[in-house]
Amino acid sequence: MVFLDREYRPDSIIDASNKGVCMIVQEQSTVDTVSVAANIFLGEEDVFSSCGLVNSKQMNLEAQKALDAVGAGHIRANEMTKRLSFEDRKLVELARAFYRKPKLLIVDETTTALSKSGREILYKLMNKHREAGGAVIFISHELKEVMEKCDRITVLRDGELTAVVEKQDYTEHRIRNLMVGREIDDTYYRTDKSCSWGDRIVLRGEHLCSDEVHDVSIELHQGEILGIGGLTDCGMHELGRLMFGAKKPDSGSVLFGDGLRIANPSVAIRKHMGYMSKNRDTEALMTNASIRDNICITAYQLLEKFRFIAGSAEKRFATHWADEMNVKRSSIAAPIRSLSGGNKQKVIFAKWLSNGTEVFIMDCPTRGIDVGVKAAIYQIMGRLKRENKSILMISEELPELLGMCDRILILKDGHLNGEYFRDQGNYTEQDVIQSMI
Repeated sequence: MVFLDREYRPDSIIDASNKGVCMIVQEQSTVDTVSVAANIFLGEEDVFSSCGLVNSKQMNLEAQKALDAVGAGHIRANEMTKRLSFEDRKLVELARAFYRKPKLLIVDETTTALSKSGREILYKLMNKHREAGGAVIFISHELKEVMEKCDRITVLRDGELTAVVEKQDYTEHRIRNLMVGREIDDTYYRTDKSCSWGDRIVLRGEHLCSDEVHDVSIELHQGEILGIGGLTDCGMHELGRLMFGAKKPDSGSVLFGDGLRIANPSVAIRKHMGYMSKNRDTEALMTNASIRDNICITAYQLLEKFRFIAGSAEKRFATHWADEMNVKRSSIAAPIRSLSGGNKQKVIFAKWLSNGTEVFIMDCPTRGIDVGVKAAIYQIMGRLKRENKSILMISEELPELLGMCDRILILKDGHLNGEYFRDQGNYTEQDVIQSMI
């Protein structure tokens, strides 16, 4: 690699930063158990040290300046990072990167973790950085975003350069086909306009209340794709955790159709429910484990014989489901962290499909993945519906809610604020947006 006419071989992230290259990664890149200030100056504590002791007050003051400079002044430098939302942690990473005044900023799929206001902060900083003579490498699967924000698009497929497209030659159709390597139809959502589901209620939330959810009651039917939408802080992600038993409500209850109360995720899994978290690396996968272990984790009862699980059986089982989901890998024993975001998501689907899951809670199932994998996931969702499985899909992307769901519920400030049925053509996308804001 060559950077500013010199050979470039950074031996660590800190070394790259010192050479003028900073990166904001796709998944979480902050340490939960230390303060915001400590994260901003991670590896550079010596600047605030004297006689081996860190001057926390001075570090907090400097960190607050960095936060204010990127429009994240609502975050306090002395606050523990684990108390922040996923979005605010991304803003901390932005503050960390821009404090170092990089010559090159690499932004990897960061906007998928940000609300509209967070995205506007990032776009403004990118433009400011370019106007000051810096450069930005903006990595994204969102074609409209990359076409709008970038001067030039480099398309990669399977690790190889496919094309470089200049701004005057941008078309969404062309770039999408270059990414996937085949013709992709402009409409990969459902084409039917009917609401169809069974009479049986498979999952029910009754008067749920928590930190972010206020007196919410919902019902999911057999064979239904029920969408939950709203702005980032509306409470929809917390609702998903409540429905899976991953968080206990302050009041209210979550019940299966037969009346069994979901007290924790173990009960949910035993009753064939699966949960796909928005936060892949921290809540949906064991990142230090192999692809095989991540697929088999929910299906050991199927593999067990006489209280023993054979390694060969695990390998065959995991290989079958990895092939079924077309997971690109070097081997089934490869670490999950070696996979791309799209292939990680395929492993998560394999984990739940392999154990006979009947009810799926999908929180942002297409976040940070390319159009080819998105199309495959939408096809799987359609197949699951035809098999009479039930899906609760939480999404920040209104087009996919409108494109895939039988029914959509909108949350605003933790309250239900709208309900829309697929077969009712008496509302527009703007009507749905109005119920969010």
